Amino acid sequence: MGYVNTIRDLEAATYGLPAFGGNALLKQAGVVGGLHTAHDIGDAGASGVTNIGDSTGMYNQLYGQKVWSMLNREVNALAMLSKRPYTSSGWRILKSRPFGGSGATLTLDLNGGGGAIGTDTPDADNIGGVSENAGLSTAADGLNSMSPTYAQLFMSPKTIAHQFDISELAMEMAQIDDGLGDIRAIIREDMGKAHAEAQNAMLVMPTQVYGESSGLADIERNYTSLMKVVSNRLELLALDGGVLATDTTSATNNLGKLYGEERFNAASFMDATVDFGASYASASQRPLTLTLLNNMIQNLRVAGGSPKVILTGYDTIQAIADLLQSQERFMDRKEIIPTANGVKGIRGAEVGFRVATYYDIPLIPVKEMPTTCNSADAATGTSDMLFLDTDHLWLSVLKPTQYFEDGVSNGNPFGVGRLGNQALYRTMAETGCSFFTGQGKITNVA
Repeated sequence: MGYVNTIRDLEAATYGLPAFGGNALLKQAGVVGGLHTAHDIGDAGASGVTNIGDSTGMYNQLYGQKVWSMLNREVNALAMLSKRPYTSSGWRILKSRPFGGSGATLTLDLNGGGGAIGTDTPDADNIGGVSENAGLSTAADGLNSMSPTYAQLFMSPKTIAHQFDISELAMEMAQIDDGLGDIRAIIREDMGKAHAEAQNAMLVMPTQVYGESSGLADIERNYTSLMKVVSNRLELLALDGGVLATDTTSATNNLGKLYGEERFNAASFMDATVDFGASYASASQRPLTLTLLNNMIQNLRVAGGSPKVILTGYDTIQAIADLLQSQERFMDRKEIIPTANGVKGIRGAEVGFRVATYYDIPLIPVKEMPTTCNSADAATGTSDMLFLDTDHLWLSVLKPTQYFEDGVSNGNPFGVGRLGNQALYRTMAETGCSFFTGQGKITNVA
C-alpha cells in the first residue's frame, strides 16, 4: 500500500487487513481469526505469523489489534475521539475574519465611529454594500482589499509504550504449581488493558499538572490532555501563580504552550469556552445547575460549535439526573457505538452502549475524570464536564497499537539478554484540534 488517506488505510497498512474484510479489526483474510486459536501450529495462525514458537514470532499482530480495538470500542475518552492518520506535522487554522474581529459574532460599530471594511470594527454601513459602478480597490466606494488571518499549528506524535518481562522459570512453574497455564497469555491480556487505560488517563490529565514543570518535567511525553486543549487564557491565569499550579505566569512553560502557540499574553483564537466561575480560590465553588449546562451549550452553538459528546464522571451524571428528577424531568437514553471514527449514534448495529443524554447529547462517563477546584473545596467537588465537538477534535495516529515479544520462548534469549521473555505494547499518536472556541468545559462545581 503506497498511500494512507483514512484510518482504515492505516489499519490495513499496520495489521494487513484486506480491503474486503469489513470494519472488524480482528478479521484476517476475510474470516474471523479467533482469539483462542492455537499459536503453536505449523501454519499461519490467527496472529498471521508462521511458527510463532521460533524466532519469526517476535512480532505478533493479533495482540496489538486487540488493544487497538479496546481503544476504539469502549465507552471512555479515547474511544470518543475520531482517529485520523497522521499525515502532516501541522495544519492551518483561521485566526481572524477578513473584517469584524475574531469573536463569535461579527464586531461592528453601530455609531459611525468605526473603521473601513477590512478592520476589526468596521462601521455597520461599511461591510460590503457598495455604490453603483463602484471602483475596484477604491476605499471611498467600500472596496478596500482585505484578507482573513491564518495561523499554523504544529504537532509531533507521542510514543506511548509499556514493557513487561516474564522469566523462563515463571512461565514453566505457572503450568505446574498454580494452574494458570499460559502465563504469557494472561499477562498480555492484563498489560493490554493497562496500555489502553493509561492512554485514556492521559486524555483527561488535570490541566494544572502542566504547570508543575519541576515535579512533572516529562508530562509532555504523554498525549496532550483534553483538559489542556479545552482551556483559555483566563482559566490558565486563574490556575497559575500558586493557586492550583505553581509555575510563574509565563507563555514559555508547559501550561502556556500548545501546538507551537501560546495563550498567556492575550486572548486568542486558541481560547476554548470555559466556565470556572469567578476564580479557583477557596470557597469559590458553585453548585451544579441546569443553567450552567444550558448556558454552555448555548454559548458553544453561538460560537459555531456543535457538541457531540459530554465527558464527565459518574458523580456528575448522577447529580444531573437528580436535578432533572426534582423538576419531574428525566434524562433520555441513547444508543452509541464507539468506533475509530469517534462516537456514533447509529441504531441497528451489532454492538453498542446505551448512555444517558442531555438535550440529545450523549453523557459519557470517564472514571479518571478530574475534579478541578481549590483543595479546600475538594470534598464537595464533582467531576469536570467537557463539551466536545469531535468534528474538530481528533487523535492523529502515526502507528496504531502494536505488540512485540522476543526471548527464550522464541528461541532468542540473546536478543533480550536474559533467560526469559520481554514484550512491549506501543502506540504513536497525539491529540489535535482545529476549532478551539467550539469546545467547552465546566469546572469548579459541587
